Amino acid sequence: MQTSELLQSYLVDANTWDEMYKDASVREQYKKAVEFLQQLSIEELNKKEELAKKLFMSQGITFTVYSSGEGIEKIFPFDIIPRIITSSEWDYIEKGIRQRLKALNLFLKDIYSNQFILKDGIIPTEMIYSCPHYLREMYNFPVPYDIYVHISGIDLIRNSDGTFYILEDNLRTPSGVSYMLENREITKRIFPDLLPNNAVRSVTEYPNILYRNLVSLSPRQIKNPTIVLLTPGIYNSAYFEHTTLARLMGVELVQGSDLVVDDHKVYMKTTTGLQQVDVIYRRVDDEFLDPLVFNPGSMLGVAGIMSAYRKGNVAIVNALGNGVADDKAIYTFVPAMIRYYLNEEPILKNVPTYHLDRPEEREHVFNNIESMVIKKTNESGGYGMLMGSAASSEEIIKYKGEVLQNPREFIAQPIISLSSSPCYMNGKLQPRRVDLRPYALFGPDGIEIVPGGLTRVALREGSLVVNSSQGGGSKDTWVLG
Repeated sequence: MQTSELLQSYLVDANTWDEMYKDASVREQYKKAVEFLQQLSIEELNKKEELAKKLFMSQGITFTVYSSGEGIEKIFPFDIIPRIITSSEWDYIEKGIRQRLKALNLFLKDIYSNQFILKDGIIPTEMIYSCPHYLREMYNFPVPYDIYVHISGIDLIRNSDGTFYILEDNLRTPSGVSYMLENREITKRIFPDLLPNNAVRSVTEYPNILYRNLVSLSPRQIKNPTIVLLTPGIYNSAYFEHTTLARLMGVELVQGSDLVVDDHKVYMKTTTGLQQVDVIYRRVDDEFLDPLVFNPGSMLGVAGIMSAYRKGNVAIVNALGNGVADDKAIYTFVPAMIRYYLNEEPILKNVPTYHLDRPEEREHVFNNIESMVIKKTNESGGYGMLMGSAASSEEIIKYKGEVLQNPREFIAQPIISLSSSPCYMNGKLQPRRVDLRPYALFGPDGIEIVPGGLTRVALREGSLVVNSSQGGGSKDTWVLG
């Protein structure tokens, strides 16, 4: 069987935007890749899929699932067919993300200083103070260069007419960038000629740009500042990513027990004694970072690190307290922030969102729950979510009860039909739903976004949930030159 038959068996839902197919013909950006695939037999494609699995296995490209009750580490499912984005689509996405990040960064600066946006009534004050991620410790805190969000992962989806929407902003310790880098390396191995023949833009500069930004934040003006990546350790779901990024940047991977604070300076324990640390790229959440200030039982952080940070003796990336800006209840106000701080219209739209602590919005959501997805404002990874179309009446009743106990903690959005992309499954091409997480790096020289990102795939037929913790996978994302 030749792969031309693959295309004949590719059935697209008429109400879904498909990334590859339009009106029974292949979109321009996919033509070269499809022509190449059509020259391969199914046996050859199967071999390439098998090789990709072996490479993921041998390189230990894993993520951790806490709830499956199985061995906690799993190989990250990878689909060999790339998701392809045109250069004009990418320009639009890039402009929209830059604009959004500028506004969110200004919001964080404002909310932790003058609070003009609250005084002018753009955002209700109680929305901020009821957010568990608003850190009073960061009020009037001198953040270097006024940059709070050094690293962000902005989730985008595409609805049935092809419009891009921002689904959520990840501004604390966004993960997944190592899979973007590894997916590209695997593609180079299994399809070595495809990338240059399609003029695909490179994503491999990411670690270099990040490293350069980290160096520029060093409080000591020295040639080789000491930079460390602080990980919670091997049981964290993103530990593979922490080791990968530390290796690619050539910085030390440390845990809290490897660091000590003395005289408001942070030091790393080494075999030759203590070495002063200048910049910490931390993958430990705010509440575990300093047991003297936040959770006193935390074994993951470093006692006294906040005093060193406040004195300006160490830079911490991302800044603490960013969670107030990516709280799902604050998300609805981002278009207003863009208008308020930048005096511009938002380039990328938000998904329509309802606050369940507003009685009239809650009533509307409860009356239309079959077409809604309800999310907890401070959960991630697809946890604590109700997909109205897939829930039983018992589940809905139980969930409504939870909402009524604390409505501030819930938002709802209409279920958007995510765009589909071709996946190679069981010897056939099948459409599966996808989203996109581009990664933006904000340094003293501005915002840089490597052309691509992590395309996450809902591998189960008919599913709209792309999170790896909920059975999703990923694919290489090409931005054409």
